[in-house]
Amino acid sequence: MSGFWSQAAPGWIRHAERTDTVGRPLGAAAIEWLRAAVGTGAGRRIVDVGCGCGGSTAELGAVGVDVSAEMVAAARRRFPDVAFVCADVEAVREIPGAPFDAAFSRTALMLLADCSAIRRSLRPGAALAATVFRDAAANPWLPAALLGAAPHLGALPPLPVGDEPGPFAWADPGRAHRILAAAGFGAIAVEPVDVVLEPADEPEVVAEWLIELGPAGPPYRAAGPDGRAAARAGAARLLDRFRVPGTGYRLPAGLWLVTARAVRE
Repeated sequence: MSGFWSQAAPGWIRHAERTDTVGRPLGAAAIEWLRAAVGTGAGRRIVDVGCGCGGSTAELGAVGVDVSAEMVAAARRRFPDVAFVCADVEAVREIPGAPFDAAFSRTALMLLADCSAIRRSLRPGAALAATVFRDAAANPWLPAALLGAAPHLGALPPLPVGDEPGPFAWADPGRAHRILAAAGFGAIAVEPVDVVLEPADEPEVVAEWLIELGPAGPPYRAAGPDGRAAARAGAARLLDRFRVPGTGYRLPAGLWLVTARAVRE
């Protein structure tokens, strides 16, 4: 996994500010749930799982953890007063800095098949609040960007199939229940949340942002100028149905808000 995210990191780092601002609605429901359920003020130690370049971590005053050393380094540069650690949460027994009072994650848990280390890093009774994507039909702009760009680029990395970790791996809420229960979580709840992302940029800018954050990002960056231009144009064509002329884009995102409590080792 770390190899994939090392290759993906340049796009996430380049677009960190846009992802923080435009992408904030993707994690807002989990942040609001945590604030209401357990509080997020001084004295609460929260871990942000899959923190990327650190925007949500800074907002929560959390400790950020990510498998990408490059993104953790970027997060430290962006937020020098916030703690970040590089760790693969499927390969460690506990997240460095444990135990924590709560865990947060924005559209990252569906990339995991095992959440046991997250559970072991939490105090008994601690809360977990996360968002994950539902299925592709509820998030049509994600496959649109990939399908529009792919014909103009080189070979893409293998895409996840079925229950393999990937953007829609937790589309079936039963999978969230199974993985979290196996890890030692209880009081598991999964409820739908619908938000809209509203980037106000030009089509080529939005197309490049979405290409670089997805699996087409590495081959896009490796392509020559003509290939990158064709990929942006292809993605922009398929994304045009989400564009409001003179205003920007309205990208509908269908999420699950997943909440749980740590109940056993």
